[in-house]
Amino acid sequence: MKKIKVRILSGSLLVLFGLLLMSFVQEKKPWDVPAKYQSMKNPQSVDDASMVKLGKMMYSKHCKSCHGNFGEGNGPKARSIDADLGDFTSAEFKAQKDGVIYYQSFVGRDEMPNFEKKITDEEERWAIVTYMHTLKKK
Repeated sequence: MKKIKVRILSGSLLVLFGLLLMSFVQEKKPWDVPAKYQSMKNPQSVDDASMVKLGKMMYSKHCKSCHGNFGEGNGPKARSIDADLGDFTSAEFKAQKDGVIYYQSFVGRDEMPNFEKKITDEEERWAIVTYMHTLKKK
């Protein structure tokens, strides 16, 4: 009887360890971004201070709670999200085309909600994308 309990306990610990390991090793699923968005160009420039200011304001209102103050994916709600929130300060993120960032930010997928009805103004959407380009590690 003691051997059975030890085997059950060992098996349970092994399963628990496997689940714990899986929670840390999340496979980054690539985005399937339609061609329309891949060819979109941002009409704003990071040199346009008024657009960066508007983008910062909109980012603070809609994005900061999950993505954090500086876009590192560490906002207060980040712990409750299983998805990879990305790091907007990374070279990998900054190398993406603006239309791809636009699609990811406003169309979304999985735990990244769709913001098309929440942020309807195109200027505000592009201002957020513009502001995201200014984010740096702190």
